[in-house]
Amino acid sequence: MVFDSKNIRTWSLLGPSGIFGIAACELAEQNEDFAVVTADLCYFSGLDKFKKKYSSQLYNVGIAEQNMIGIAGGMAKEGMDVWAITYASFASARVLDQVKVNMGYMKLPIHLVGMASGYSVGILGATHMCLEDIAMMRSIPNVTIISPADGAETMKAVLAVSELKQPTYIRMSSGSTRMPVVYKEDFDFCIGKAIEIKKYQGADVAIIATGTMVNVALKVSDILENSDILCDVIDMHTIKPIDEEIILSTLTTKLVVTIEEHSKIGGLGSAVAEVLASCANKPPQIIIGVDDYYPKAASYEKLLEESGLAVDDITKRIMSYVKNKNYCNSKKD
Repeated sequence: MVFDSKNIRTWSLLGPSGIFGIAACELAEQNEDFAVVTADLCYFSGLDKFKKKYSSQLYNVGIAEQNMIGIAGGMAKEGMDVWAITYASFASARVLDQVKVNMGYMKLPIHLVGMASGYSVGILGATHMCLEDIAMMRSIPNVTIISPADGAETMKAVLAVSELKQPTYIRMSSGSTRMPVVYKEDFDFCIGKAIEIKKYQGADVAIIATGTMVNVALKVSDILENSDILCDVIDMHTIKPIDEEIILSTLTTKLVVTIEEHSKIGGLGSAVAEVLASCANKPPQIIIGVDDYYPKAASYEKLLEESGLAVDDITKRIMSYVKNKNYCNSKKD
């Protein structure tokens, strides 16, 4: 798989489902034990081409997500490299008992893909919004959780997980049009190791983001730089196991900000707070996410604005906090 500018742009346009479809074909070509189990979402999971080329390795169980995990568990127990894919709202809440038993307790190496997480299909209402999946999956022992930032990282994540022989949940999300481009060229990706996209000596703020909010964090940091507020930006693509080392490196800043398209409860912000809790003289932390409620159905952009996850809202919140606390260091210093 070549990570060049052309492919990266293509993956951005295709979105998570298209990327997974390409990756599935690549992995099936290399491994005859590769298999995909889906709950009546072949087309929406980008598996049309896969179905035509590798029909014997695709299992559509119908609208039966709980059975999907049970079947995937049996296949994994027989040594198959099995992937289960459906909407994130169903891949987490609807099948949580099966995830707990088959993936958590039995440690079967099922690779579960949750499509359209966050507000990706928020126009369909609260039943399809997925704002709790990280919190639920984090509470299940032995499950690795990955939340890619863009098309290139989504491809990297799928390929990396294919080498990981343990239970994994990949949280895939995108906006209403296409995935943002965060990484314009090839880069190193390692499960459990966050990526420092921006790093300053003596930064004022450390912004830790995941998923779609990594692109938002970069835009926020650019604006804040114009006001002499220097921000490190960290892409925390692996939520569990979380990169404690990079979190501890933020102790030298004056403010830690976490941003996620997820509930404020139990997600990235909570995971970072748990690491910082044992530290003395730690900087204050702002957790930016969705409040404890279910928004009404609306467009993706409208839901971000309503939740305070738009670039301007986040920028104003950080700037107000920094200015009021006199935390800003001039770039001239």
